[in-house]
Amino acid sequence: MNSEQIIEKLTNLAITYGPKLIGAILLLIIGSWIVKLVSKSFGKFLDNKNIDPSLKPFLKSIFNVILRAMLFISVLGLVGIPMTSFVAILGAAGLAVGLALSGTLQNFAGGVMILLFKPFKVGDFINAQGFSGTVKEIQIFNTILKTPDNVTIIIPNGGLSTSSMTNYSVEEKRRVDWTIGVGYGDDLDKARSVIKRLANADDRILKDPEVFIAVSALADSSVNFTVRAWVKAADYWGVFFDMNENVYKTFDKEGLNIPFPQMDVHVHKNK
Repeated sequence: MNSEQIIEKLTNLAITYGPKLIGAILLLIIGSWIVKLVSKSFGKFLDNKNIDPSLKPFLKSIFNVILRAMLFISVLGLVGIPMTSFVAILGAAGLAVGLALSGTLQNFAGGVMILLFKPFKVGDFINAQGFSGTVKEIQIFNTILKTPDNVTIIIPNGGLSTSSMTNYSVEEKRRVDWTIGVGYGDDLDKARSVIKRLANADDRILKDPEVFIAVSALADSSVNFTVRAWVKAADYWGVFFDMNENVYKTFDKEGLNIPFPQMDVHVHKNK
């Protein structure tokens, strides 16, 4: 094949496929812009509707993926690639990718299960996979937590949907437990009265059920009281810390001892 024939063949290819290729490129550019615009409008539509915040990121992601897939198929069709062959190739590639990305698909399925059964939602404080934090976002493949010290944690949905998880925000009330020790020889009735007075003075502690106070252990260095009180979930840590401080200050004023571990050492001098 001489140079004239090569140039002629290239010219024919350019005339045949050039307009299609240019059209496909223009469709890809304009289509990507339209997809971004429509996705943004869909996001605003969801924000204006009374939809569970947990579902919004998931629906936005799914909608965006569907639009981009439709655009991709349209571009291939404009270029002239037969869709039947493409679907067959896509099916084979999908099987191979599915086997290679089994963990990713598991995370996707986990995300769907979480959104369907709702073991937690955005704003809940949970403990899962060894991490604790407030749920900020539930995505297709991952759930994003924000810890109390403002650290972002990303947990794959696959393990999150199949393992145990503690949700601290489901119930409106929680029980606060303390172990308060007094010294041997101290007045137990007085100690019990002081603890009860402090609990009754805190308006955040619920009156029903009543505060439970009982001697739970005769330990090595102290007589231990178990104290249990019910509070609103949002007040849990505030009540817990304040009660510890108030007990320490009040016991000192009332002449009650809060013991600490001690060891008596006896030295015998040999004559």
